[in-house]
Amino acid sequence: MTEKSPADNFPAGYELPKVWTWEQGNGGAFANINRPIAGATHEKERPVGKHPLQLYSLATPNGQKVTIMLEELLAAGHTGAEYDAWLIRIGDGDQFGSGFVEVNPNSKIPALMDHAPKGGGAPVRVFESASILLYLAEKFGAFLPADLRARTETFNWLFWQMGSAPFLGGGFGHFYAYAPMRIKYAIDRYAMEVKRQLDVLDRHLAENRYMAGADYTIADMAIWPWYGSLAQNKQYGDAGAFLEVETYKHVQRWTAEIAARPAVQRGRMVNRMTGDPSEQLRERHDASDFDTKTEDKIGAAAK
Repeated sequence: MTEKSPADNFPAGYELPKVWTWEQGNGGAFANINRPIAGATHEKERPVGKHPLQLYSLATPNGQKVTIMLEELLAAGHTGAEYDAWLIRIGDGDQFGSGFVEVNPNSKIPALMDHAPKGGGAPVRVFESASILLYLAEKFGAFLPADLRARTETFNWLFWQMGSAPFLGGGFGHFYAYAPMRIKYAIDRYAMEVKRQLDVLDRHLAENRYMAGADYTIADMAIWPWYGSLAQNKQYGDAGAFLEVETYKHVQRWTAEIAARPAVQRGRMVNRMTGDPSEQLRERHDASDFDTKTEDKIGAAAK
């Protein structure tokens, strides 16, 4: 490693230690829940509802992938995709409860339990959003092409998203919106990469209606909550303007088409805690909940 003068480091005078040590509460949003070890911090039983599919999540982009998929399955007539969606308040550390850690040892949302897996037997746990999308696509035979080329293209873009989103969320989003200070080098580094990714998408979508070609697939469901939301200027405050998202015309076309799908609109509402109360369905246990249990209706009933 090339040695750097402490005077040129940020903060000035910082010297790289021989061994890294954790400084708890070192600033920034979510600092209170970040730690360098895994495992449960407290005992908390995992709730189980009436449906075979039990989702434990929050309406972050990764959480939205799965609720969009479930709502799309239901819209396509797959009644076995009915589900209970339980709210995991990551700011309160719900993801470190013992019941949640049993489903996802990595303590990240979303996490799914299938109590009626294909072939029967014991319940199946599924964690990591791409794994959940693949699991559901294979369970119900939907949104994953059978054709070799289209199927492989779906996988290409699904895993592109999994590898790329950390630059958008953990990189750009963190330093642009959540870090305790503005660091020009970090913002420039990640803004450059996110704009490159948007250009990758824009060039591809110039020649393809959807990510895998002519058909709407789990690749679109994975990418849209991250990059479609950014294209709508709905992430990290004014980040859309900062990144000039309106210049990516083909991304904008694709974003608008998917945003108009009723199942996508419902999926975005599930486990949501911010924004318009009429678009927040904190928990979802029945299809009728969209009509009766959004936060605006709960608030009106309480008056």
